[in-house]
Parts: sequence; structure tokens; C-alpha cells
Amino acid sequence: MDVDSIEMERYIEAHIDPEWQVLHNIYRRSHLELIGGRMASGHLQGTILKMFTRMINPQNVLEIGTFTGYSAISIASGFLREGAMLHTIEIDDELETFIRRSIADAHFEDRITLHIGDATNVIPTLDCMFDMAFIDGNKRNYISDYELVMQRLNVGGYIIADNVLWDGHVLTTPAPNDKQTQGVIAFNDYVRNDNRVERVIIPVRDGLTIIRKI
Repeated sequence: MDVDSIEMERYIEAHIDPEWQVLHNIYRRSHLELIGGRMASGHLQGTILKMFTRMINPQNVLEIGTFTGYSAISIASGFLREGAMLHTIEIDDELETFIRRSIADAHFEDRITLHIGDATNVIPTLDCMFDMAFIDGNKRNYISDYELVMQRLNVGGYIIADNVLWDGHVLTTPAPNDKQTQGVIAFNDYVRNDNRVERVIIPVRDGLTIIRKI
């Protein structure tokens, strides 16, 4: 049966928890004020991230790639433990004001710590281990980001990697200068062959890989 994917997503969104107004406003601002607003997670993926957070019940969460804060706030809204904290890393310093407004609008200053900088430099300075991580940064760096996270992930912890289907481009042979697609394909192959983890790809939006460290 041929089903329109946009119509199906609308149907799904109509049958899941309603979007929090704070997140709706962030998503709208992302599109109105920034180029590439579609990179914000959106209602369906945000709800999935919140649900995974509820299920995993982490004390500490790491995010690589904050963008405008939609995913960070979705994750933090799922916290159940007292003092649970999300450390989110954004390399683009021009987004800092936007992100801090998003965190303030959600009143999540006590749940989210924003780090501006390169994950390679920031992660070694963090003084905790993580139960869950969300990787959504530069696709060229997915393998190195993954290894950074694995070093700080507790056994039994989870990594969620975004954009692993990359608009279907994983089924193509990328051009020599298409480093983003090459990065996603290489990451998918790397995780598939990693005997330290269990993994599954969920074809939601642009694809999520759920990875459990064993």
C-alpha cells in the first residue's frame, strides 16, 4: 500500500502526547530565525526522546549537537531522578543566545548544562559517566564522537544516533566531496561491526540507531 509519509507523520502526531507549547515555540523560532530550521527534532522525535529517557531513567545524559535546544529540552523533560542532568555540547557559538533562551523558557536551568565548543575538547573535562547519550553533531565526526561517548558510557548505557538514514542517501554511492554522506555510511558500518554493543535502527524521521553498551 502506498502511503504518503507526510500524512502518516501527521496521523502519528495526532495520536501521541501533544507537543509542549515551549517546544512548539522553539520549533517555530528555529524555522523563522535560522537557516536549516528543519534540523530541530520536532514533535514526533522529541516525544520519542522523552519516552526513551523515561524508560532508561538516566542520572546523567550527554548530547552532541544542541542546535536550538529542542532535543535537549525533550530529553530533560523525561527526567525522573532527582538531580538528573543533561550536558549538551554545541560547537556553533552563534547559537548560544538562542539555546539559552530555549532553556530559560522551559525553566530547565537546573536540568541542562550547555557547553559551547568542540565535543573533542569538552567531553574530557566532564567529571561524570553517562547512562544515555544523543549524537546529532557533524556527520563527518560520527565515528570519533561515538568513540568519545563510549569511553564515558556506563555498561548497560544507551547511545541514540540521529540521521543514520540521511534522507535515503545511505543507499547511494556518495560523491567524493560528499563527506557528510560518507560519514553516515561509515558510522553505520562501524556500529554494525562493533562487538561491544547491541543495536537497532528505527526508521523514524531521518533514522535513529539505538545502541546499548554490553
